[in-house]
Amino acid sequence: MTEQLRPDPGRMDYLDGNMLAGPMRDVFAVDLTTATGRCASCGRTGPMAALRVYSNAPGVVARCPACEEVMLRLVRTPTSAWLDLRGTTFLQIPMPAEPTTMPGPTAM
Repeated sequence: MTEQLRPDPGRMDYLDGNMLAGPMRDVFAVDLTTATGRCASCGRTGPMAALRVYSNAPGVVARCPACEEVMLRLVRTPTSAWLDLRGTTFLQIPMPAEPTTMPGPTAM
């Protein structure tokens, strides 16, 4: 019989989403045209700069150059930006080589 491990209610192994502010700012402050993305439809992997972008609308739509499925939608309003990456399975974003320190629990 296997014993299931249960979290200790007095121990906090996680931080709330506010911890993401720094790491996400680092990611979104780079030139995403240099990122590599994979199309969720056909699996093509390539630079985001190679996408076919259509801007004759309230926002922009970026399509895969191989299968023409939508990989990215971006709409900007006066108070918000809406980013839809449903058509992209991943983005690999080049980052500076300097190490980053993420806040979190430290061992004493």
